Amino acid sequence: SETLFYEMADRLAEDGWRDLGYRYINIDDCWAAKQRDAAGRLVPDPERFPRGIKALADYVHARGLKLGIYGDLGTLTCGGYPGTTLDLVEQDAQTFAEWGVDMLKLDGCYSSGEEQAEGYPEMARALNATGRPIMYSCSWPAYQGGLPPKVNYTILAEVCNLWRNYDDIQDSWDSVVSILDWFFENQDVLQPAAGPGHWNDPDMLIIGNFGLSYEQSRSQMALWTVMAAPLLMSTDLRTISPRAKEILQNRLMIKINQDPLGIQGRRIVKEKSLIEVFLRPLSQGASTLVFFSRRTDIPFRYTTSLAKLHFPEDAVYEVQDVYSGKIISVLKTEDSFSVVINPTGVVMWYLYPTVLPAQPWPVVRQQAPG
Repeated sequence: SETLFYEMADRLAEDGWRDLGYRYINIDDCWAAKQRDAAGRLVPDPERFPRGIKALADYVHARGLKLGIYGDLGTLTCGGYPGTTLDLVEQDAQTFAEWGVDMLKLDGCYSSGEEQAEGYPEMARALNATGRPIMYSCSWPAYQGGLPPKVNYTILAEVCNLWRNYDDIQDSWDSVVSILDWFFENQDVLQPAAGPGHWNDPDMLIIGNFGLSYEQSRSQMALWTVMAAPLLMSTDLRTISPRAKEILQNRLMIKINQDPLGIQGRRIVKEKSLIEVFLRPLSQGASTLVFFSRRTDIPFRYTTSLAKLHFPEDAVYEVQDVYSGKIISVLKTEDSFSVVINPTGVVMWYLYPTVLPAQPWPVVRQQAPG
């Protein structure tokens, strides 16, 4: 009911989340009444949202936050509530704007590929026509298999601010790993499509729930950050544990995630030892490395060098461990180093150049495939 959202807005505002950038509080499916009103407008369920969405938006805005809502391009939402058919796109966009909504997630249940190809761009136009800035999250590519030729990422980046490419996340480590596998096995297609204003969305952070261990929670946060993923939490902030909160509120992690270059990272090493290395270039010559262990037996000591990871020659870096805060003040490209990675865990580094290489590291954004 609306009580949940009022209480969660208080937690975001009062427990440090808002000041770190967690500003959107999003309503998912099942908020609406089962029928539209006499004028054909969407209305919130009168028993569960007696004060209406506009009052909730006003409350959220008064706390320096933004409100997101859920819709579905189709005859029904995935939960069986009224959907937005093509003839209702403009009206629903206007309704959301009048309520003071700041973000729309538009799902795709109960619609055809042809309807989606018409409806998703049409909703973008309708939202812009309201004059209210509304972030637009599309589920369009997920319903088309997430990959070319069915999905055109050039068009998608012009239409949507973020999009769901793949399956819904479940509260389990297996689910996290399956999403990870799909994104990095297809990184040559997906990585160039992301950038400021248009992001791949591997779905929500499930840290603070029941499915992930402490190490796995740290891994999801680090790997989502490497993917330049939107950080959308799905957990109860009224009862979250201090350890889960510490992961989600890691300031350096959020700084890396929100890096203004907006380049999505890539998997650059996949070892037989079940260790993987991911790299994300950041602004001002910085970068982040994530060393990830798929092992389930014992901590593993992994030895490499920045040279082996194709960093430029003659550079010198200051390295900060994102979770422990420990600093290596001088690391040269040719220096060998070791990290100890716990089972299903990560070690994450933030590297900042203190001596720039003679040949700068070429960071060229690939063009998304047509």
